[in-house]
Amino acid sequence: MASAQPEPLLVVVLGPTASGKTALSLALAERFNGEIVNCDSVAMYREFDIGTAKPTPAERARVPHHLLDSVEPSSHMTAGEYARQARQVLEEIKARGHLPIVVGGTGLYLRALLEGLFPGPQRSDELRERLRGRAESRDSGYLHRILRRLDRAAAEKIHANDTPKVIRGIEVCLASREKMTELWQKHGRDPLRGFRILHIGLDPERPVLYDRINRRAQKMFEEGLIEETQRLLKKYGAGAGPLSSLGYKQALQFLRGEVTRDQALQAAQQAHRNYAKRQMTWFRRESGVHWLNGFGDDPEIQLVAAERTKSFAADFR
Repeated sequence: MASAQPEPLLVVVLGPTASGKTALSLALAERFNGEIVNCDSVAMYREFDIGTAKPTPAERARVPHHLLDSVEPSSHMTAGEYARQARQVLEEIKARGHLPIVVGGTGLYLRALLEGLFPGPQRSDELRERLRGRAESRDSGYLHRILRRLDRAAAEKIHANDTPKVIRGIEVCLASREKMTELWQKHGRDPLRGFRILHIGLDPERPVLYDRINRRAQKMFEEGLIEETQRLLKKYGAGAGPLSSLGYKQALQFLRGEVTRDQALQAAQQAHRNYAKRQMTWFRRESGVHWLNGFGDDPEIQLVAAERTKSFAADFR
């Protein structure tokens, strides 16, 4: 009897901002006939270009890319909707016999894609606005204390500064009248099926990474981040979700006269460094990651990643 065919391979490239995920994903895609699936939440939005460090047109021309510039700035993208779209794209890539490579730094989106999300209650924009308003008028830990009273276990898993997740936790508890952790246990998740998954993580030395982050943020300002933000603000208004993301938020503060240009740049650099720390904390919780101590644009790192990919594929033949 012929042995069953192994499930096709899916490569996930993860790591902190500015660690060279794009360069590594391009190298792997070109070597293994791959297609790249974006997993950066802000890069999905059209017209948000300078502050997202999207692949350049020349880079996109080298291999097929998916889920870039696919959302209108006036729309709202959720982790659940991202997972639905990304899973459809993965099936299409599989049907073509190509290697799908998921790349990006949005941990929640990646988890939604690979592990699924529990079917919680619908979002309430009215409740979220009220909670954001309270958070702005109180100290930074106010919302987290509310979540702790509603669901201590969930509060222990969510950082107090991660306002979107704290708000979602409160929203779930109030709308369902149950603890979010209890809903997780009841309904479980819907993990991705039909693929063997290889996680490749980039873990460069912190001082060098932070230097890259600082230089990249400075380059964004030099290349017109403030002007891009001003144009997007005029076209879509302050309610456009990505305007609250890193870089754009600090550019907005400058445009409103709240800080100087230098202060905006320094705040953006600090925010990106803090984000890199949170990303690594998140990704360190992922099991089975093949960590590489370097940057994705390093030829030696690319060679090691290619060998890992080749070896992982061979193990299942």
